[in-house]
Amino acid sequence: MASALQLRADSQQQHATPSVPPASLGGIPSVLPDIPICAVFLVLYVSFAATNMTIFQRNKRRGHKFVLSVLLFGFSMARITTLVLRIVWATRNQNSSLAIAANIFVNAGILIVYIINVILGQRILRGKQPAVGWNRGLRIAYKILYASIVGALAMVITSLVVSINTTNLHTQAQCRDVQLAAITYLLVFTCLPLVHILVAFLMPRSAQEETFGQGSLKSKAIIVALSSCICMLIAGFKAGTIWSPARPAFNPAWYHSKACFYAFNFLCEILVLTLLVSTRFDRRFFVPNGCNQPGDYTRLAAQSPKPEDGSEQQSSAVEPKTNSY
Repeated sequence: MASALQLRADSQQQHATPSVPPASLGGIPSVLPDIPICAVFLVLYVSFAATNMTIFQRNKRRGHKFVLSVLLFGFSMARITTLVLRIVWATRNQNSSLAIAANIFVNAGILIVYIINVILGQRILRGKQPAVGWNRGLRIAYKILYASIVGALAMVITSLVVSINTTNLHTQAQCRDVQLAAITYLLVFTCLPLVHILVAFLMPRSAQEETFGQGSLKSKAIIVALSSCICMLIAGFKAGTIWSPARPAFNPAWYHSKACFYAFNFLCEILVLTLLVSTRFDRRFFVPNGCNQPGDYTRLAAQSPKPEDGSEQQSSAVEPKTNSY
């Protein structure tokens, strides 16, 4: 009996003993070099935020409403917040609330780009294979996927907050399992646009095939494939660091370095923004509002008035209630 009580006491003591903080991607920021690097990225994201909002407003005045430009603006604003938090955290390393907020925004912001890629891949599939792309079951699956992204984000945030605020080893292990599941799911989600493209171009050519926006479907597919591959690199790197064996903060691995943190997060994201904005995806991937079945891309585009410069299609003056982004 005494032996059993001693073992129980040892177990409780082990769970109550604070564990060594694990190494994290990017580590704890410092004034140098983090603040200068963050300042450079901050200028870039501010520029892209202004550019995307300007493009959206100019398009909107011509009746060319392209909501995905607003999403890129929102993504840029989220990254501005992320970098500001990291700069402040660099000057207040002991503030755990700043650490939690900064890490939450690092994980949350990129989800907007993941969703944009899926929407673009979906449009390519609907244009190339309308019968498949407009399938009712697939449309329901899209809604489930978007809802699950929100759930994955909630899982990451909750597990992150709990793991930082607890010293219980069992709870920390459970939080890590939750993060593994959520990060792996996000990696799979980033692969979906490539699946859309493969299905669209490997299936026999459909007699109902239709185009949309400017440029060929092949050029659109190349843009989405490049953007998706960069996002897969971002998600894959994050998943790889989570799946790797945990290391103590005083002995981090190479992938925990600040160089990897900025390269596989902000630098890759800037490449995606540059790709989408420079190729004018607002013109290439525009579809008229109200599209909900095969043939709508062509039929509704024909009913839409042309802009004054004739460079791009506009949505009709009277738009149906259904919005296809």
